[in-house]
Amino acid sequence: MPEGKNFTDFINPNSLKVIDGLAEPCVEKAKPFDRFQFERLGYFCVDAGCKEGKPVFNRTATLRDEWTKIKQFAK
Repeated sequence: MPEGKNFTDFINPNSLKVIDGLAEPCVEKAKPFDRFQFERLGYFCVDAGCKEGKPVFNRTATLRDEWTKIKQFAK
């Protein structure tokens, strides 16, 4: 690591996205480490440090975006 730098200097500033209110009401009962697939977004795991009734979902894997590939070939 370059001198005078730490790992936070290399974190993508766009890596945190906070989105409220777009999940089914049943996810409010999610417990830490429960896993979900959100359509067209990817797979998520409930954060270990979240509060009851306020789950925080960390994306663990994205889904393939085939439409982006198709649009690139159509040009």
